[in-house]
Amino acid sequence: MSRKRRLKIVATLGPKTSSVEMIQRLHEAGADVFRINMSHTSHDDFLKLNQAIRQVENNMARPIGILVDLQGPKLRISEMPEDGVMLKEGAKFTLDKYNRLGDIKRVHLPHSKIFDAIKKGHRILLDDGRLELKTTKVGKDEIITKVIVGGPLSSRKGVSLPDTLLPISALTKKDRSDLKFTIEHNIDWIALSFVQRAEDIKKARKMVEDKAAIMAKIEKPSAVEELDEIIELADGIMVARGDLGVELPVQMVPGLQKKITRKSRLAGKPVVIATQMLESMITSPTPTRAEVSDVATAVFDGADAVMLSAESAVGSYPTEAVATMDKIAFEVQQDKGYEALMRAIPTKPEETGADAIAAAAHSIANTLNLAAIICYTATGSTSMRVARERPNQIVLALTPITATARRLALVWGVHCVLTDNPVDLDDVVDKAARIASQEGYAKKGERIIITAGVPLGTAGATNMVRIAHIGDRSHSAKTKN
Repeated sequence: MSRKRRLKIVATLGPKTSSVEMIQRLHEAGADVFRINMSHTSHDDFLKLNQAIRQVENNMARPIGILVDLQGPKLRISEMPEDGVMLKEGAKFTLDKYNRLGDIKRVHLPHSKIFDAIKKGHRILLDDGRLELKTTKVGKDEIITKVIVGGPLSSRKGVSLPDTLLPISALTKKDRSDLKFTIEHNIDWIALSFVQRAEDIKKARKMVEDKAAIMAKIEKPSAVEELDEIIELADGIMVARGDLGVELPVQMVPGLQKKITRKSRLAGKPVVIATQMLESMITSPTPTRAEVSDVATAVFDGADAVMLSAESAVGSYPTEAVATMDKIAFEVQQDKGYEALMRAIPTKPEETGADAIAAAAHSIANTLNLAAIICYTATGSTSMRVARERPNQIVLALTPITATARRLALVWGVHCVLTDNPVDLDDVVDKAARIASQEGYAKKGERIIITAGVPLGTAGATNMVRIAHIGDRSHSAKTKN
């Protein structure tokens, strides 16, 4: 199955989409990567989903990526009366360490480290930001606040602290258990929640090693402050707009989305835009015009992927939601201004031979209007470098390594095919031309550009560019080393 669009689609699996049949329907509709949310998934359920995805992958003969999203720390208040309470603006309200039923004046906060980190003047947001408190006094066992925005408060509502850097690891005991278990079952990406600082990525890397790629979810103000360092250390970035919109003023989120997308693109790291993209399609077969514009904006900005959450996990129209994203992305690519916007973010090659080759391949392909860019790759880095340039052509990645092919399923404009390494330079051209033709990206008489490394099959040795005619070996010997 060959995609004609550059953008990738991530679909979250859930009760409505856990069967092999439904996963295959989602893939056929356009899903390239499947997200498994460990907040709602047991280890047994994970194994079933993993097996179902791999069965679809085998059925479709196409590499499919699996993204495991870790839950991260969940900060919540304790129990309140059955009917809840109504906090009034201007009232005094206390969060404390006393484990007893809350009331109109106080509630138990079962997270002792918050008491050590919070300061006078810091905000506390409750129930996804619906209620806002301002800290007026911090004691050993109590945090006294003033209600800034009131409303109903009931048991176990979430707590957000946008002004407080918490001494809490991004990996809880549950996350460590989930991480250890899932990386032993051929997953491709780990989404790390509650990232506050670059150090969180380093700690996760020690556990993950090279068994999966790490995607940092940007959902905390402190992560925005260390954005450059986080991008440098992570393998990919997710713009978690829901939590960002809780902890930061909502009017800041669109600008941050563009900033994070731009910085990730410049670094050559895949960036995923997530949360509420087609939310109305949870209950409706068609999206709102505003949602269509939202998805289109991500495509115009050059994001690698967009993600469906509840729309595909529990919604009534999961296949339609994926198909809608597919149609929007393809239509945006036809827009006359699309290519100019892709070029609006210039990428400077690093001072390496591989980066120079990638930049040269992009330039040659555009200058000569070639049909496709073919990259022989072991680790996927060459294909990602070429994709960073956002070329007009599809990037056809050829690799013998299944894990590489699956990780590249998330990367903009990359179509990956599993194949054996070529045996010699003639086979480099023959194999590339044959696969480009079979996959529908080049026709007889058209030209392609090929990047590879000599010695053949050596990881990190990309040092050759060759232009070839499809179906005409006599015109396939132009080489730059």
